[in-house]
Amino acid sequence: MITGQKTTPTKNIKTLQVIQSEVENSNRIALSVDCIIFGFDEAKLKVLLIRSDLKKYAGKWSLLGDLVFPNEDLDAAAYRILKQRTGLSDVYLEQVSTFGTVNRHPAGRVVTVAYCSLINVQHHKLNILDNELHWHDIKNVTDLAFDHQQIFDTCLQQLQKRVQEHPLGFNLLPKKFSLRDLQNLYEAILGIKMDRRNFRKKFFSMDFLIDLNEMEQDVPHRPGKLYKFNFEKYEKRKKKWIGIDF
Repeated sequence: MITGQKTTPTKNIKTLQVIQSEVENSNRIALSVDCIIFGFDEAKLKVLLIRSDLKKYAGKWSLLGDLVFPNEDLDAAAYRILKQRTGLSDVYLEQVSTFGTVNRHPAGRVVTVAYCSLINVQHHKLNILDNELHWHDIKNVTDLAFDHQQIFDTCLQQLQKRVQEHPLGFNLLPKKFSLRDLQNLYEAILGIKMDRRNFRKKFFSMDFLIDLNEMEQDVPHRPGKLYKFNFEKYEKRKKKWIGIDF
């Protein structure tokens, strides 16, 4: 797990006074982006959080966000903010939803657009750890600053829905994986325990797994067979695939 460390707050985070000024100079409405980065690590689903530097939310955690520049596209803003906060530049972001409750920001009228991503923590090293940025187990994420708890909950629900409809999680596994690995991944994302026999039956029925005729090596449990995901077959059939109902 990547742990955080106390450092000087990043210069990229705007002060409350600056945000208030920008809101006042944009017809009292400002636009921001919040990045919700989920990470799979140690058989757990985690999310990147940062300490809020606003007095009103002292001690609380928040998502990664900032205002959008007047001449900046939303997608460009999302990738810029992610890089400024984390140093990551090789992460795919997908727009999820917009949040515009009138009093959601203490500086004034700020509408935010949420972007979400799902990555393997071990494959993406954080290069910036300002404001105690680090990974949190989603089970321990409560009472975030601003309306970020609502944004987090919405994005998590969307991720759980998507992972049942598309094989998003396979990129988080090794190229060769066991059915135990696969079930651990889905249980971590969906937050539920699944019946082992039923889970395997449903995946085999989709016919997207390729049996490699190999067994796990040096594992602390009974070795299982190894598989890989047939992305080529999935691409040909995904328009007909209606999802997995667990």
